[in-house]
Amino acid sequence: MLCDLKDKFLNSIDILIKNLSSLPGIGKKSAARIAYYLLKTDKNYIHAFTNSICDAVEKIKNCKICGNYTESEICEICSDTMREKNIICVVEMPQDIAVIEATGIFNGQYHVLMGHISPIEGIGPDQINIKQLLQRLDKENISEIIIATNPSVEGDTTALYIQKLLAGKNIKMTKLASGLPVGGDLEYTDKLTLMRSIQGRLPL
Repeated sequence: MLCDLKDKFLNSIDILIKNLSSLPGIGKKSAARIAYYLLKTDKNYIHAFTNSICDAVEKIKNCKICGNYTESEICEICSDTMREKNIICVVEMPQDIAVIEATGIFNGQYHVLMGHISPIEGIGPDQINIKQLLQRLDKENISEIIIATNPSVEGDTTALYIQKLLAGKNIKMTKLASGLPVGGDLEYTDKLTLMRSIQGRLPL
């Protein structure tokens, strides 16, 4: 309630900076620079920019099969008949798919967890798409699961949980090879490092 009361005394620039600084990776100084840049930018560009955000929020949804972002019921990757159907790469977020696709060396399917297991944050297995992964394995003829969660404590915890769930199933399980920085995100990993990690994936 106190924050709401304070907001009443902020002018439009302050509110813009505050909203921008709430974005991931944007501090108050960066938010201020962006805000003042926008204020001196052509208004037609600003309207087009804001419309594109609204348009994306309205149109983008999660693929019914893998969870990737798409404007259709099924994403382009899942509907591509030329891709290998027996390998699933498990990632935390949709943006991780874009990073792996940029390497050009993986031609299988994906499954997006939409997060990771984190007891500290109150995120358990039921809060991410692990159940959906198990349902896919029951329906699809999968021979290999590649665990490509982020190399962090939460990512490793999630990978270990999935590994235990799939123990005893006739499915090969691998993970990305070493070379990924501990505590880092796939989204910020350089292409060469990620390519080597995919090519040198290890059994779990």
